Amino acid sequence: MTMQDLLRRQLLALGAGLGTALLLPMSRAAAAAAAAPAGVVTSPAVPRKFTHFRVGSKNVKRIFVDGDVVWVGTSGGVVRYDLKADNYKLYDNRSGLLSNGVFYVGRIGRYIALGTYGGGLALLDEDTQRWKTYNIPEGLGDAFVYDVLAARNGDLWIATWSGVNRVRAGKLDDKRAWELHTVASTRGGLPNDWVYGLAEGLKGDIWLATEGGLCLFRDAAPGATTTAGRWQNWNHAAGLGADYALVKDNIQFNSDPGQASEHHARQKAEMGLSDVTVAYNPNYVVALAVDAAGVAWAGTWGGGLSRYDGQAWRHYTVTDGLPGNHVFMLQTDAAGELWIGTNQGLARKTASGFEVMTSRDGLFGDAVFAMASAPDGSLWVGSYGGVARLAPLAMPAATRGSGATGKAAPSGGAAPPVTR
Repeated sequence: MTMQDLLRRQLLALGAGLGTALLLPMSRAAAAAAAAPAGVVTSPAVPRKFTHFRVGSKNVKRIFVDGDVVWVGTSGGVVRYDLKADNYKLYDNRSGLLSNGVFYVGRIGRYIALGTYGGGLALLDEDTQRWKTYNIPEGLGDAFVYDVLAARNGDLWIATWSGVNRVRAGKLDDKRAWELHTVASTRGGLPNDWVYGLAEGLKGDIWLATEGGLCLFRDAAPGATTTAGRWQNWNHAAGLGADYALVKDNIQFNSDPGQASEHHARQKAEMGLSDVTVAYNPNYVVALAVDAAGVAWAGTWGGGLSRYDGQAWRHYTVTDGLPGNHVFMLQTDAAGELWIGTNQGLARKTASGFEVMTSRDGLFGDAVFAMASAPDGSLWVGSYGGVARLAPLAMPAATRGSGATGKAAPSGGAAPPVTR
């Protein structure tokens, strides 16, 4: 029985909106006819073939391609889809997870790792189908895990909403290996305890996306008299994010966390943004990527995309061709090209600007929260309600742009702010 047959049977029994995947082949023309997007639309130079996968009334927060298997992390659990066998399995709190909200999906050794909303870090042994959960008693800073990074030196970094954990040599079962770094413990080096993204740069540098700005941790040099590393951070005053005057006419995403959360309201007040009542906070780094040249890219909440090469900042907004000023996702593909998920579509950075795709071109939705590139060159792009697979396509050199070269460190993105 195929994946489609299984799901149709389940949908008939339980009703629509279930957090499982449904393969719905859809032509680009049909997708365009069904969509009603707004905002900037710049069609790609070469069209791609799209296939849609529905997940019901769920937000797709993270996608992980593991060989012939695609894992789709949603607000209603994680879906494992086997491409070759064309079947799926949903893992949620009925199958061992402590929380259905999945922010991160990846692999730690032989385990599939999930960062969850309130359920800690969960590791799945696929052979036994058993879960092992690491939470606050084990050393985790917080039960809300937004990102995980396996550094090249073997350390494991875990982004939480109460600081960032560093697990030396990845020894999760050794409590002595666990460290927790917070605003207090780093004396302000970490600008905010809500950490959303992690990426590794050159020479083992660890970059962190936080609600208070972009942060860099540089480990102590070998042979140094101290084992303490050095923390550095940048906020809007130091160059992060475009000024409000440059983006105020293009704040299409109007859900302002400061209007719904005391935490975010206090944060905006501390940053002098109390008089801004729309969804704009350039200090809020929602997405992060570091390219092969060591350049850090930061996606901000209304302040567009920021680029930092270690010397100077540059900002990209709707005025520069970016489809939206709210950047939810940043991803570098195997060719080193940077992809940007925004509230108004997906963009690929080119030498001359941006190549943009929206639901008119075949994306499942205009708000893009997650993406993963597969070994065959296909792209999996997540939005609210589903995923679009972009078939591999060899683009003519003249349309590709230069982009970065080589393979960059893994990077990820985040969903919009969540009131906690």
